[in-house]
Amino acid sequence: MYLRAARPGDAEALRTAVSRAREETVFDDIGAPLLDVSAAGVREAAAEAEWSFLMDDDEEGPVGLAIAHPDPDGSEAELLALWVHPNRAGEGLADELLAHVGSAIADREVETLRATVPSDRPSAEEFFSAHGFAPRGTRRSPAGDESVVVADPRELA
Repeated sequence: MYLRAARPGDAEALRTAVSRAREETVFDDIGAPLLDVSAAGVREAAAEAEWSFLMDDDEEGPVGLAIAHPDPDGSEAELLALWVHPNRAGEGLADELLAHVGSAIADREVETLRATVPSDRPSAEEFFSAHGFAPRGTRRSPAGDESVVVADPRELA
């Protein structure tokens, strides 16, 4: 298994992996697809984001993905996607992907990584808390309230 930069050409393989996991989206933090897993949607997300990383397995293909993008002022970045195939949950892949994003962001001198966590996903809240994310506040989304959490990317590596 290896971690590498995602490329637009990975779109179809990633779409197949997500579909194989019987999931509709890579990261659904507001009740709507943030990353469309059609081949075109994944290709577009990988092309537009500043940091896109894919965890690949020689036999299974894509088993994880992380995508982050800086805010316009460059002081913060948002974690747009963090997905691990359910069959590989608990193996530390999400930890490794998050650490890699943190390292890449810190290299660009971005001071804060931000993520949103739906209030109905306590396991996601626990994951981010365990990785040093602290609550910043709550915001209303179409799917309900969600927590905004932030971390220093240098502490994620």
